[in-house]
Amino acid sequence: MNASAQDQIAAGATTRKIIHIDMDAFYASVEQRDNPDLRGKPVAVGGSAERGVVAAASYEARKFGVRSAMPSATARRQCPHLIFVKPRFEVYEAISRQIRDIFAEHTPIIEPLSLDEAYLDVTENLQGIALARDVALRIREKIKTETGLNASAGISYNKFLAKLASDHRKPNGQYVISPEMGAAFVEALPVGKFHGIGPATSAKFNALGIYNGLDIRNQSLDFLQHHFGKSGAYYYWISRGVDDRPVRANRIRKSAGAENTFSSDLTEFDAMVAELQPLVDKVWRHCETTGNRGRTVTLKVKFSDFEIITRARSASAPVANRDDLERLAVELLQAEMPLPKSVRLLGISLSSLQTGTEPQLDLPIQDPLVRLPSS
Repeated sequence: MNASAQDQIAAGATTRKIIHIDMDAFYASVEQRDNPDLRGKPVAVGGSAERGVVAAASYEARKFGVRSAMPSATARRQCPHLIFVKPRFEVYEAISRQIRDIFAEHTPIIEPLSLDEAYLDVTENLQGIALARDVALRIREKIKTETGLNASAGISYNKFLAKLASDHRKPNGQYVISPEMGAAFVEALPVGKFHGIGPATSAKFNALGIYNGLDIRNQSLDFLQHHFGKSGAYYYWISRGVDDRPVRANRIRKSAGAENTFSSDLTEFDAMVAELQPLVDKVWRHCETTGNRGRTVTLKVKFSDFEIITRARSASAPVANRDDLERLAVELLQAEMPLPKSVRLLGISLSSLQTGTEPQLDLPIQDPLVRLPSS
């Protein structure tokens, strides 16, 4: 790409006004809102059993190092007076829809990332508000008024910087990264703080002597592509504060899944089938809520020694109803019986999602049994 094209990308990116809204400790905050006895106390949403996992932690719990995806046993050791609350996903989903309606009062260009965060393009907002920071302030105020919950916001000229900005003044704050600030803001940012760079990639950067945004910027595009493949170009540009990805309205998730770790290992087929039921319910609830349907059902099995296998089947048309989803999931499990080891976790996902439904011809199977890479 020549210098002129690069300049055009950078110039085009700076004309956008993008907001990243992120609800503060969403699940835990909902539970504290609905139960006054939990307010001001360390709360973890998730299973309290030895093999449970924290889905969300209140800010009081985070002071003790408790965080999402942490094993419940570890969380309890770090915070002995931690209060565990079972998740109520139906409530969280209802509030998320309420918040989405507030977004829609300002822009139709909304890209949800999860129940509790989304990107909004407010370059041409519906209420004609000149400054994006004022749009963000109005949205946050209305969320607080209508739901009693706090949201943080990041405002910038691209998605990458907007997401960074929303973390900058958490909780219950907002921050603007202007085009003049973008490149400098990224310079001192540790590579592990870059959205999309996980622990393994961060360690790879560090092994190459690259520790922050300025270090990345000092590398050539060829160097980054050699070491990081297609992602190299992305790192090259974001280290310069450039991210030309648009906010994608009505973005469809590629998959929806649910899984559960059991309090004791399972060995019997009937017991496993029983445990699949709530997982199927959760996945199908997502389909009903979004109107999306998928063709590929995947079963995940984690054994007692932590080995993971996945098995999948694809139908010629989208799965039409919950019973068909359950039937495919059970058939995948039955095909593996007897399993060689006891089972610690089961998961179900539905992928190849698309909007709307199509006629289902009794689920003809295209591929008899497809083995997928272990996750």
